[in-house]
Amino acid sequence: MSVSLSESANCSRQPWPEKVTVREVGLRDGLQSITRTLPTANKLDWIRAAHAAGQREIEVGSFVPARLLPQLADTRELVRFAKTLPGLFASVLVPNLKGAEHAVEAGADLMIIPLSASHAHSLANLRKTPDEVVAEVARIRSMRDAAGSKIVIEAGIGTAFGCTLQGHVEPGEVLRLMQSLLDVGADRVSLADTVGYANPATVDSLFSQALKIAGDRLRVAHFHDTRGLGLANVVAVLRLGVTSFDACLAGIGGCPHAPGASGNVSTEDLVFMLEDMGIATDIDVSQLLTLRNKLAQWLDGETLHGTLWRAGLPKTFKPASTLHSLSIQ
Repeated sequence: MSVSLSESANCSRQPWPEKVTVREVGLRDGLQSITRTLPTANKLDWIRAAHAAGQREIEVGSFVPARLLPQLADTRELVRFAKTLPGLFASVLVPNLKGAEHAVEAGADLMIIPLSASHAHSLANLRKTPDEVVAEVARIRSMRDAAGSKIVIEAGIGTAFGCTLQGHVEPGEVLRLMQSLLDVGADRVSLADTVGYANPATVDSLFSQALKIAGDRLRVAHFHDTRGLGLANVVAVLRLGVTSFDACLAGIGGCPHAPGASGNVSTEDLVFMLEDMGIATDIDVSQLLTLRNKLAQWLDGETLHGTLWRAGLPKTFKPASTLHSLSIQ
């Protein structure tokens, strides 16, 4: 009996997940790459509106010295506000032990510790080698446990697919560092394509190997749309069982120490794609588009990205989250 190519492909496919989590990182990753400082009142409005739209995981800022990133100097206030919103899981980025202590004191739910698999980028961004960052994670874990805190430690491995400064990054080095981070006490890990070097084939390869090491402790995929492959890379990793993704409203963001690393995956584009595929996010994309319009006013003159806002929602659009909520009632 002969089998067509389409039938053969269908036989090897895994089912799409029923539900995916989209973590908004625009308040940190997005705003750190913009020179102007968005007023705290606007940031609070952003968090409030994102929560109202259904987002339940938001990276609200970073505990870095204000002299380095004045755009994020109000992070403690944002954490405090986020904790007043029911069901909101507030994340912060911390570069070192001091920042981690601030995260614990502020009552954040999760701290993300960035590690760059590229040695050149690691030195430029953190002034530490990757292995020195691993040692810092060990100290942070000891501090967290001694404080009796329940804050989650996520080690985010950046430049996992290549680096503007260094070029090629060996997948074996990424996997070695991931194992080391888990060994010293990271609760979970994530992989990031910091400069938009990944494609669906390399994503499938690296994530497949990483999942063998970390299992369900590999929780989040972080893609940039620098070269237009962000959403394609999301689809590639969906099949592997990863169901949490970072995204920035209006596709803003980038690393100051990674030339050309412009544009995270757009939150509104990602949510629309997932919902249109029948994958629930529990996020109202219409409300995201309204929030994007606000952000465009707040950041007037800045370059924003994404495509859904141009064309709007198709008349045939039926969000999966509506069907999902009906099915579980």
